[in-house]
Amino acid sequence: MNSKQNKPKRKINPKEIAVFGMLGAVMYASKVIMEVMPNVHLIGIFVVAMTVVYRKKALYPLYIFVVLTGLLNGFGIWWIPYLYIWTILWAVTMLLPKNMSSKKAVIVYMVVCSAHGFLYGVLYAPFQALAFGLSFKGTIAWITAGLPFDAIHGVSNFFLGTLILPLSKLLRRLSK
Repeated sequence: MNSKQNKPKRKINPKEIAVFGMLGAVMYASKVIMEVMPNVHLIGIFVVAMTVVYRKKALYPLYIFVVLTGLLNGFGIWWIPYLYIWTILWAVTMLLPKNMSSKKAVIVYMVVCSAHGFLYGVLYAPFQALAFGLSFKGTIAWITAGLPFDAIHGVSNFFLGTLILPLSKLLRRLSK
């Protein structure tokens, strides 16, 4: 029997540990650098690009980013939705076809990233309602109050989404 067949396959190798650690740190650094522009950031772009390239393993750098955010900004109540909000974008990206043409992929990735930005407040709202005992009307009011910020988030994610394909290509090249 082939010795390679007997070896248990590692879920993550040392090179990936290093790369994923750096990607999580780069995500956090990009967030800090771009904080001068509220709701404009590269996190969605990183999540989509990493998911396109690394698939399930993209959760490693994603949660490194989430944990770094908590460690460096405090594990406040605002942080708890980070545990699921970015995973939703990852999951939607996982559902996309893998073999799209580049022209189609650019548009699809931009739309998915943009939709996540526009829906950010809606995705955050269930936690807000539970944490603060908001009624349905209170939850709708909270979502409505955040619409201008979600609009900025969605529009900026759309345009920044043009970076997803080049970033995916770079990540593929670096993975080889």
